[in-house]
Amino acid sequence: MQDFIRFVGPNQAIEIFGINPVGVNAENGKKFLFSLVFVVTALLLGRMLQFLASLILRSHRIERIKFWSRQAIRLATAALVIIGMTSIWFDDPTRLATALGLVTAGLAFAFQKVLTAVVGYFVILRGKIFNVGDRIVMGSVRGDVIALGFTQTTIMEMGQPPSVQNADPSVWVQSRQYTGRIVTVSNARIFDDPVYNYTREFPYLWEEMIIPISYTADRDRAERILLDAAEHHTVSLNDLSQEAIQEMQRRYLLKPTDIRPRVYYRLTDNWLELTVRFIAKDHGIRDQKDAMSREILQALNEAGIGIASATLEIVGLPPLQIRDEIQGKKGFLE
Repeated sequence: MQDFIRFVGPNQAIEIFGINPVGVNAENGKKFLFSLVFVVTALLLGRMLQFLASLILRSHRIERIKFWSRQAIRLATAALVIIGMTSIWFDDPTRLATALGLVTAGLAFAFQKVLTAVVGYFVILRGKIFNVGDRIVMGSVRGDVIALGFTQTTIMEMGQPPSVQNADPSVWVQSRQYTGRIVTVSNARIFDDPVYNYTREFPYLWEEMIIPISYTADRDRAERILLDAAEHHTVSLNDLSQEAIQEMQRRYLLKPTDIRPRVYYRLTDNWLELTVRFIAKDHGIRDQKDAMSREILQALNEAGIGIASATLEIVGLPPLQIRDEIQGKKGFLE
């Protein structure tokens, strides 16, 4: 066996059948074994820390704290592995700089999208673009963020309102409720497409409902019905976070806006269009609008106000003359 595999030279290079593989020697073999043990130990340590964190935070109700504790452990484990492997294989600073330059150039060329996604991950964290639990639109996907990784963001998809049903990709749920599909989106999409956040810093949305009525209807009574329903079912002013509104005005130069329900008129060729604008929470909008619709419909019926629609009502017919060809008699049908 010694005739086939042996160590030769001052560096104890391995010679196999008289051939010297490049870079294979006793020193590199020791570094490889030590690196293997080090990586396994670091991964086991990370797993152990995640297990302890899950036990400590098991009764904690805030899911974001649990998520970010796991993220911190993963980042610390990755940093430990990178620093440890660098220290093992590159003890000479000159060799380290040269190797890092070559490796960086190769990785930048071969893994452009992956590196962009990783950079996007840190931009998301640093720029606070969104957080786990936020409702966002990212890469044409609408839904709630349920996980955030180094390269991908996982979203629980939700449906689309009827006004955007033709958007790509289209879904079969015509409201902002879960479809049941879990979608992964590359973090690199934040550099290509805008990210819409429904929740960040101000977890409320302005919503509208459009009710058409005839011009002869009691529009003052109809407006009062819409306002009563909006004030009854929407978020009250006392429950809104005034600190969040003030912070948005301070950071983004946001002009003061009226958040109380209001009804707007719009004249059309067929009817008067009443649009009630109100504020709502970022979740549960469909339930809220359903309750408002039921109350508005009942109140309009009690007030004798009908909802206008593009229909025709036949109120009468002219007399029809029927000719009897056999007997030559004429008759009239009234």
